[in-house]
This record gives sequence, C-alpha cells and structure tokens, in this order.
Amino acid sequence: MRFLLEVDIDDTPPDADPARELGRILRYWAGNLRHYDLGGGAGSAVHDSAYREVGRWTVTGTQAPPAPAPHTPGPEAP
Repeated sequence: MRFLLEVDIDDTPPDADPARELGRILRYWAGNLRHYDLGGGAGSAVHDSAYREVGRWTVTGTQAPPAPAPHTPGPEAP
C-alpha cells in the first residue's frame, strides 16, 4: 500500500505556532485512522483547527512498488 499525506501550513495565521498546529493535525488524523478503510483509492481532506482544508491523504495502491535491487559490483578490470 502506498499512503500519502500532504499538509500545507503556509497559511497558518501569524499568531499561531506552525509546529503546534501541524502536531494537532497529525494527532487528530492519527486518532481517527481506525475509522477509515485503507483500500486503494481511499482518501479524505485534512483540516486545521479552524476547520480549513489544508491537505489530503490518499491511498494510491494496494502494494508498494518493488525496492530497487542492491548494487552488485562487477568483476575488477585488470
């Protein structure tokens, strides 16, 4: 499964702490994860504390792409 989470906090109000707001968003989202079906194509908007849409999470597939093969050095040249 490939899971993507994108959150844009560039428009956080000047009196708000961006790190604190992002932490709140992530805690809220993680706490509700059990309510979602994580099958391919699933997704939902992500909201900040003012309930403004600031991002989205999506499941883009049911399998992760294969890992690249490890580099195997060839025979030494004479």
